[in-house]
Amino acid sequence: MICLTGDLHHASLGTGNQRHCDISEIQVAQRFLALLEQYDLRMTCFVSGKAFAEEWTDLEPIARHPLIELGGHNWSCFQPQLCHRISKKLLGSYAGPAWYERRDVRRTAGIIRERTGRQIRAWRNHMYMHGPHTDRVLASEGMAVCSDGTGRNSLGPEWRKPGLFHLPINVIPDHEHIYHAERTPDWVAWWVRRYGWSDDWGPWSYDIDEWVELVLADLRRNEARGAVSTLIIHPITMYLADRFRGVHRILEFIANREHVHVSQVVGTAPPWRRAA
Repeated sequence: MICLTGDLHHASLGTGNQRHCDISEIQVAQRFLALLEQYDLRMTCFVSGKAFAEEWTDLEPIARHPLIELGGHNWSCFQPQLCHRISKKLLGSYAGPAWYERRDVRRTAGIIRERTGRQIRAWRNHMYMHGPHTDRVLASEGMAVCSDGTGRNSLGPEWRKPGLFHLPINVIPDHEHIYHAERTPDWVAWWVRRYGWSDDWGPWSYDIDEWVELVLADLRRNEARGAVSTLIIHPITMYLADRFRGVHRILEFIANREHVHVSQVVGTAPPWRRAA
């Protein structure tokens, strides 16, 4: 079983990817949706609240599409950063104190419900910034599953005591491991030296074709060990890396396997959203 996920951010966030792109991130996602339609693939998109507030015209065809499940991705993706860095230093929580995190979840889920009529059950914090209050807050606000962070050896959903499933990404991520946009070999080498960055797949980045091979290898590895594969693919990363050429191989692989939305992995999707 495979669970395809991706994150979508509001244009005013001004990420490096967005600054290198000739169209908005949501407009890129519209083009990626055409690929999902071509392969008849389900995808869970974790979307920032501000994208619904500021770019609804472009976001609406994605948000209302039957192949798309919506999840929350914070309201403003932890802006301004300085406040969250101070919170991390003083309180040990980049996401802020529990009351602030709860407000963020309510605000994001509220605008998604207002715009689409859908009650979200899935969540991913921007940059996987899972804090000490996150599980309790998400469970209390009706979320059923959180897909923060990575775990290469994860077998699938993991139950957490507050009443929430965790669904770690167990296929090599895209953004952190592909050369694209500002992430040139020199930039990545500097970043790794500066921050000592690494994850379960190491500190390395790859050309898009090499990364595609690594994704396919992880998918086959998970299949062989009976694991649920959860992968993250940012449409804007695929667009900047090679204008979607390489991702076709991944989508074709997934199309020939059982694939589901995040909420379907843990059996919490409404009946009309469940796989046949």
